[in-house]
Amino acid sequence: MDALSRIIAPYDRVVVACRFEDRASWSIFLKGHEVGGEILLDRDLLQNAVAIGQHGAHDTLVLSRGPLSLASRIQKRSLDLIVGVTALLILAPLMILVAIVIKIESPGSALFRQVRVGQGNRQFTLLKFRSMRTDCADNNGTISVGRDDHRVTRIGKFIRRTSIDELPQLFNVLRGEMSIVGPRPHALGSLAGTNLFWEASENYWIRHALKPGITGLAQIRGYRGSTESVEDLKRRVRADLEYLAHWSMANDLLIMLRTIRVVIHKNAY
Repeated sequence: MDALSRIIAPYDRVVVACRFEDRASWSIFLKGHEVGGEILLDRDLLQNAVAIGQHGAHDTLVLSRGPLSLASRIQKRSLDLIVGVTALLILAPLMILVAIVIKIESPGSALFRQVRVGQGNRQFTLLKFRSMRTDCADNNGTISVGRDDHRVTRIGKFIRRTSIDELPQLFNVLRGEMSIVGPRPHALGSLAGTNLFWEASENYWIRHALKPGITGLAQIRGYRGSTESVEDLKRRVRADLEYLAHWSMANDLLIMLRTIRVVIHKNAY
């Protein structure tokens, strides 16, 4: 022990890699020296922990603190309410007209309701203008809509191409289930190629740390339309996680402004 102590004496920080059963002995040894002592832990054990915490007499690994502080959540919710209420007041005549045309063209409700995965992986009912015939509805979202899809009505093609079909989600925003900006909510049966979304990406569930949004970083980058491959989904998940990691009010406002440029998009069909 004397020899080892002399070896580490010149250093301010010592990091030890050892077997699990030797960690207690190294811990005692390092605490008895005037040195910053650390034991290397396996990444799988840490699960990307961000800090060490305490519960009673036990140490804990802090895995997450939530993406937004209380002040940030208040700011984001305030922006949602201001934008949501203003948009509904301005767009109400258009939304009423679209609802009437949908009812005239085909029987059924003007609104389409579908269970989606929201914040904290909790399910909620998302609202959209109905763009398909009621006898062809895909409530689980298993079959993505393709170009010239026979299920889509004439008015449905127009409102999907112009993103007007998304406007009823403003009511989801007012109810607190969605935000104006955030990761897009997906249907339970959504597929990336032949894989369910959560099977295609190991980080898929992390994107639900924030409320889902009407628009988001992935959308303004052009990641829209069907997910024909696993890589299609992974690009969207990477954009969503980037949004979570760098959230700010300025980013939300910038995404809203840039959304105007992609309201009509080649992948919106």
